Amino acid sequence: MKILSIGNSFSQDAHKWLNKLAKVNGVCMETTNLYIGGCSLETHWTNVEQNNEFYDLERNGGGSERKIGIAEALKMDDWDVITVQQVSGFSGLEETYEPYISKLVEVVRNAVPNAKLYFHQTWAYEADSSHGDFARYNNDQDQMYDCIIRVTEKMAKKINAELIPVGTIIQYLRRNIAEFDYKNGGLSLCRDGFHLSLDYGRFAAAATWLRTITGIDVSATEFENFDTEILKKIVAVVNEI
Repeated sequence: MKILSIGNSFSQDAHKWLNKLAKVNGVCMETTNLYIGGCSLETHWTNVEQNNEFYDLERNGGGSERKIGIAEALKMDDWDVITVQQVSGFSGLEETYEPYISKLVEVVRNAVPNAKLYFHQTWAYEADSSHGDFARYNNDQDQMYDCIIRVTEKMAKKINAELIPVGTIIQYLRRNIAEFDYKNGGLSLCRDGFHLSLDYGRFAAAATWLRTITGIDVSATEFENFDTEILKKIVAVVNEI
């Protein structure tokens, strides 16, 4: 299975462990991420119009191989899955999506008509995040989460794409798994207030992608040097998708 993400650092977070986790679960999955930090749908569309080769080509969770543009990336392989997303700070702001997402999706579908389209739902920032865009949601994690859920579900339906509900899973873990109750001394699923933590945050995202795209029950009794009991709790939540 070959996956291409037109994304930014949040798809980079999701891709970090995806190839390896797929292998652990007996799935052959080649993952490719197009990375520009903080890249919005508007910027993606500008890059399409101007044929800008500004993206870092990242494969299987690795670092940049070279610069590339969207047009070349769409043609470089027989993609089974293509994902799109909004930049994190705008994810819950409906007015930031159009006309860019519809135009981008049209280009994607014309170039790769047999690929299945997914929309990557990003997550709310940590409760004490200092990210400048947090103020758009009154520096309130619950408000940001509610806005993201409402808007991403609407946009996924609008473009006829399946939703990868990473934002939903991250918030559920925060609210229901004691180890991730950050407000009461638990681990944060973010490493800097907005990007996912290098271990369990990124693992949860990868598990959500794997579950959503393949439909399998994700298993991870051992993975890197992560705590097995915590991994079990994460996959138990993910497998309920």
